[in-house]
Amino acid sequence: MTVTLLYIEDDHEIGSVVSADLSERGYSVRWLRSGEGATEEASPCQLAILDVMLPGLDGFTVGQRLKRAYPKLPILMLSARTSIDDKLQGLEFADDYLTKPFHPDELAARIEVLLRRKGASVQDSLTLKHLIVYEGDNRVINAQTQEEVMLTGKQFQIFSYLLRHLGQIMTKEQIYEAVWGEAYLEGDKTLMVHIRYLREKLELDPGNPEIIETVRGIGYRVRA
Repeated sequence: MTVTLLYIEDDHEIGSVVSADLSERGYSVRWLRSGEGATEEASPCQLAILDVMLPGLDGFTVGQRLKRAYPKLPILMLSARTSIDDKLQGLEFADDYLTKPFHPDELAARIEVLLRRKGASVQDSLTLKHLIVYEGDNRVINAQTQEEVMLTGKQFQIFSYLLRHLGQIMTKEQIYEAVWGEAYLEGDKTLMVHIRYLREKLELDPGNPEIIETVRGIGYRVRA
């Protein structure tokens, strides 16, 4: 299986060189010029590489959001900043921190180390009815068809959040604030719509869901 990397770098020259080098090494690279849409783009990725200095949201903020959405996704920070404070700030959520300038071979070596470390920890799977969930690898397989269930970034974040609280009833407010990172407004149907689409992909009978249960007046839960 081809390993997919999320690469976030706004410098066109650096990004072109790094993206081309990683592609030549056999990786599939999703290159973004800013953190906009990073959480959605990260859904099928096995590792994220991001620069600290980005337009709009800085790399620290983007990295923290990625880690919150995908706790097992390895994150490698790239930065020209060399101060110990910057490194410590990055390593609060990132798995490695590489300062610029760097040699492509060193970047590749660090990626390989992080992927090996991840591979040793994500082999376990969770079986729910007809689904096999590899949360650390951001994959859901339908055991009946042996096909991968393709979820959007937001759908996987919602499902992943419920899985991290398996068997627990989570309120709409808790889920919304964890996934969207902002306060839930009473009456907002955004989460409900996402749950409906999620059920259409996950449930054998979306009209009678057995995986994502609605707890009327409170929220949702995934039964163990």
